[in-house]
Amino acid sequence: MLKVAVTGCGGRMGREIAGLVLENPEMELAGGTEYKSHPLVGTGILSMLGKGSGGLKIAASLAEIISTVDVVIDFSAPEATMEHFNTVADAGKAIVIGTTGLAPEQVKKIESRRADARCVRSPNMSVGVNVMFKLLAQAARSLSGYDIEIVEIHHKLKKDAPSGTAMRLAEICAAETGRDLSKVGVYGRQGIIGERKPEEIAVMSLRLGDVVGEHTVIFGGQSERIEITHKAASRKNFAAGAVLAAGWLAKQKNGLYDMQDVLGL
Repeated sequence: MLKVAVTGCGGRMGREIAGLVLENPEMELAGGTEYKSHPLVGTGILSMLGKGSGGLKIAASLAEIISTVDVVIDFSAPEATMEHFNTVADAGKAIVIGTTGLAPEQVKKIESRRADARCVRSPNMSVGVNVMFKLLAQAARSLSGYDIEIVEIHHKLKKDAPSGTAMRLAEICAAETGRDLSKVGVYGRQGIIGERKPEEIAVMSLRLGDVVGEHTVIFGGQSERIEITHKAASRKNFAAGAVLAAGWLAKQKNGLYDMQDVLGL
């Protein structure tokens, strides 16, 4: 039985993931954490999920419970994720990271430990989105000379922009067309900006109500437009992908992986 812990288990994604782990016959929910001042710390995980009472209590740090788990699933904030990653790597365990907004230097720190860590890190755990990544690579190669614009929509409580998924879409488009995203990326337009430069890859972020997540990549050519869109109606897609990744990662050697590896794409 694979023992899984969920960090940030009191949040929207954390609850979804914890619920799916409980339902998985091959997994055991072995722990959950929240930040120290969170009102749920010390309360029961089953009670929080409406699955009964008693049992596991929500811990204030991953270090308190790491010895009892095999895989950690982490959807938190960048600084917390880095702490969780190091705790897991030091303990010789495995971690699935779905946190977005990591700074380049934080990503480099994770990559520097690839020899002594097992980690799946992806900006989006959805199976559908990862198939979109694959389709997009082919489209970007085939549609040479087309303008590329990306639009992402999320709920008004999302703290980072553009979304990690939108940035990954932009990175794929840049890589497949031989561009440097740091030089051609555009993130919003205002004023007299002149004509659109052919090499631009633009990412526009919208924040509306309770939208779970929508991403559209638009290729604009002469007299035609091609759009590739993914719309998430529920967080359950992301949670299911994260749980799938945890089961897959438990069987792998040390290294850094993404959902493309998990899905064999």
